[in-house]
Amino acid sequence: MSGGNNLLDPLKLTCRYQKSGKLTSAGIVSFRKTIYEQYYATPRPMPWRDTVDPYRILVSEIMLQQTQVERVKGKYTEFLAAFPTVRHLAEAPLPDVLLVWQGLGYNRRALALKRCAGEIVERYAGAFPRSTDELQSLPGIGPYTARAVAAFAFGIAEPLIETNVRTVFIHFFFHGRDQVDDREIMPLVAATLDRDNPREWYYALMDFGVQLKQRHPNPGRRSRHHVQQSRFEGSNRQMRSRLLQVVMAGQGISAAALADELGVEQGAVERNLADMEREGFLSQANGRYMVFGKNKKG
Repeated sequence: MSGGNNLLDPLKLTCRYQKSGKLTSAGIVSFRKTIYEQYYATPRPMPWRDTVDPYRILVSEIMLQQTQVERVKGKYTEFLAAFPTVRHLAEAPLPDVLLVWQGLGYNRRALALKRCAGEIVERYAGAFPRSTDELQSLPGIGPYTARAVAAFAFGIAEPLIETNVRTVFIHFFFHGRDQVDDREIMPLVAATLDRDNPREWYYALMDFGVQLKQRHPNPGRRSRHHVQQSRFEGSNRQMRSRLLQVVMAGQGISAAALADELGVEQGAVERNLADMEREGFLSQANGRYMVFGKNKKG
């Protein structure tokens, strides 16, 4: 994995690149060859790699953000069975979407994904825009996700960085360096990009990054952008998740009843309920809360 070829020895390659500030054609060829050889030798089958449907790729990208791959695989299949097209998702009641999303966490992403589907249907008649600028204008889609959808669905070659791609470039080109900025990495991503096949190239880079993390102290931790994920247990994020679960199970519930049900301070419940109402998760009538779009009965 460290590269027997001198061109791919991390220490030597870093020294060569840092001194010259550029990559040689031979270095680029050797780098790509190593990445692809590992990819073909140890493929990682993923259901979203078997499609070029931009909707299905978008669903996978949103699910994979800070969520373990194995957990996503099953939920991805379940979600697409419930909402097989972007129009199905756009037209689905929010409670139904959140119910299927349960288990992935980060419910804001489910809300953003549904809003994104709504805009694609409304603005583009259900046909995904192809340009990264248009994709990035949609709710919940940032620079990485826009470029990932463009590459994996449409074969559009633009440089992108995510955690595993970052890991590969730090390992090979910033040996011994800490606090590596993405602005230093992006020119290397652009220079080595396989513009004829960005879809497969990025999958190969990501898989290589996963293997690097298994064999070395995670090089990605030497990134300036590395953030240790906050503890879920006992966090406000956990409280929001529990609040949403209880509200979804009921037909309208008060803040006092929620605080009693969860055994937490009512003021904290009220603050979270206000935030979730403002974000579009919840609606409220006469002091009783329900998931937005769910009719209160009785």
